[in-house]
Amino acid sequence: MKLILLGAPGAGKGTQAEFICDRYNIPALSTGNILREAVKNGTETGKKAKAYMDAGDLVPDDVIIGVIKERMEEPDAQNGFILDGVPRTLAQAEALERMGVDIDLALDIEVSDQAIIERLSGRRVCEKCGASYHTVFKPPRVPEVCDRCGGRLIIRKDDEPETILSRLKTYHEQTEPLIAFYKDRGKLAEIEGTESVEDTTKKVFKVLEALA
Repeated sequence: MKLILLGAPGAGKGTQAEFICDRYNIPALSTGNILREAVKNGTETGKKAKAYMDAGDLVPDDVIIGVIKERMEEPDAQNGFILDGVPRTLAQAEALERMGVDIDLALDIEVSDQAIIERLSGRRVCEKCGASYHTVFKPPRVPEVCDRCGGRLIIRKDDEPETILSRLKTYHEQTEPLIAFYKDRGKLAEIEGTESVEDTTKKVFKVLEALA
């Protein structure tokens, strides 16, 4: 099962990716987590990406595709995967096709801009393993502590108000056209994501069960 998660920043793609990963035993390849790990480790790719991420801009296609291609070649991704955060542009989608990546379905999680802004104010991320939480929708068992690894939960720079507005503008200009791209290929499923995490997850699993 090879899936792509689409939706604005803060729509819940990372959270749904974790649930899908656990249920179907396939890895969630989150571009954000992969890039942040590269930044944390000070790799050459990480250094290139850091300037764009700090400004709230999208990382260039050549950097993104290179990172994702390397990750897809690892053993745990050979039986399927979820792409979260890529493709973000038509050029990236076309590049994935040229790489021979045959996607089964693109899930578009639809959430309004206003709901996104309100939602992101409570988002937290583990600084060690990258697991995502929310103070209201998906709180950790112990405040500010990761359930998985015990790491400290932090607010990312790209969740700050000014950066959120910049990211939404970029999403509508560059990423939203992917909805039509995958719809034309008969590989799009649209999911209303403004309700609770649990309700959205039920809708996602219903679509995936039909696919299986």
